[in-house]
Amino acid sequence: MNRIAFIGAAALISLSATPVAAHAATAWTSCGATGGLDPRQECTTLQVPLTYGKPGGGTISLAVSRIRTARPGLRRGVLLLIPGGPGSPGLSRPSTMVKRLPSAVLDRYDLIGFDPRGVGQSSPVSCGLAHEDLAPSRLKPYPSAGGDISENVAYARRFSEACARNGGPVLRSISTRNEARDIDVIRRALGEERLSYWGVSYGTYAGAVYATMFPGRTDRVILDSNDDPDPGQVARVWLANYSLGVEDRFPDFAAWAAARDDEYGLGTDAGAVRRTFLDLAERLDHAPIAWPGANPPRLDGAALRETMLNALYSDTGFPGLAGLMRAALGSGPLPEPSSAPDAALQNGAASVAATICNDVEWPSSAGLHRRLVARDRAAHPLTGGMPVNIGPCAYWPYRPAEAPVRVTSQGPSNVLLVQNLRDPATPYSGALRMREAFGSRARMVAVDSGGHGSYLVNGNACGDDTVTSFLVTGRRPARDTICR
Repeated sequence: MNRIAFIGAAALISLSATPVAAHAATAWTSCGATGGLDPRQECTTLQVPLTYGKPGGGTISLAVSRIRTARPGLRRGVLLLIPGGPGSPGLSRPSTMVKRLPSAVLDRYDLIGFDPRGVGQSSPVSCGLAHEDLAPSRLKPYPSAGGDISENVAYARRFSEACARNGGPVLRSISTRNEARDIDVIRRALGEERLSYWGVSYGTYAGAVYATMFPGRTDRVILDSNDDPDPGQVARVWLANYSLGVEDRFPDFAAWAAARDDEYGLGTDAGAVRRTFLDLAERLDHAPIAWPGANPPRLDGAALRETMLNALYSDTGFPGLAGLMRAALGSGPLPEPSSAPDAALQNGAASVAATICNDVEWPSSAGLHRRLVARDRAAHPLTGGMPVNIGPCAYWPYRPAEAPVRVTSQGPSNVLLVQNLRDPATPYSGALRMREAFGSRARMVAVDSGGHGSYLVNGNACGDDTVTSFLVTGRRPARDTICR
């Protein structure tokens, strides 16, 4: 995860849950040009309630950024960029998206970024996990050889106990409902009557919750790569959906690798590549290969499956996965491992856990999870049972303070969903449930493509033009469409 190393010396303003005057004394300063930031990006810090509904309960800092439109005469308002994750920072997103968004959009909106509470520069949280417990194949609960989850149970307890000791009140305050409330504080601080926004991945759920809690304050809403908003499960179903998403997406990689069998030697057709992957993962479960510099310093089946999952997010990840498989099969040294700094992983792990555990209750039975893992491994062997395995939420020290939001059709018809048909992380089947929940409020444009992230990612002119037209003119398709 990228983090902004510097925010300019922004003035603090105190905002309660009551309305504030337009542009209420919000002081913006340059964020600086460090970390590849666009020099036009400005930063500020807002104060938001630690606990909404308790005015005397203290405040926390929320880091916000913007790049103003270069054509104020055409300005419609702001476009808030809601980051994914959960736990991903968003402060640098205006600098990233100003390079990608069409000029017609940039002419009409100030781009607004923010780090959600607990993330990056917004009163960051940490559970103080040991370095070994920050391993990617532990942060996602991959079972051991044969589907054994004993280590996962011990890890889940260790993680939740560390959060209870070290997380503090900010960790307890993190939830999607509170992110929606924080977003509304941003809206008021900007002096905007209504808010347009573009939420991606987890940002689609946060955006859907905002549109449900504050329907009259929404303008044009883009939700890209959509989570299933099932109020009975929330993130439990998001994790479970990895099983479906990877099965949808893996054939794209398999066909790509089969067309390059002379280079990688993984199989001459997609079925052979799948068998190669499954056989290799099982072999590595029982006989890992030393992988100096990795955490842990070995390539086992869990590390291979996690590499595969990440590679499926974009076609650009295919060569790295194929090269790792080729090396593991004995055709060369393993590539240099890459990982984020521990500090970023600490913050990300804590904020992810806080969001998903504080939003909804999770089952704590290890026996239940053993049965779920056994069934899922048989039905969806590529992910090895990880999506339904036990995690820290099973032993989380806090209960949800509020019930999850039920997304409904109550509100203005101003939502456009954009979705790849073969998304490994937020599969199309889950996106259809988001579409169903919004009812007449939404339209969906589905793109016949693979990977995570759709608008301005795939080069699909039909999908991109539909989203751009909505942002610029407010016009959506009369009915749901699929862009082939």
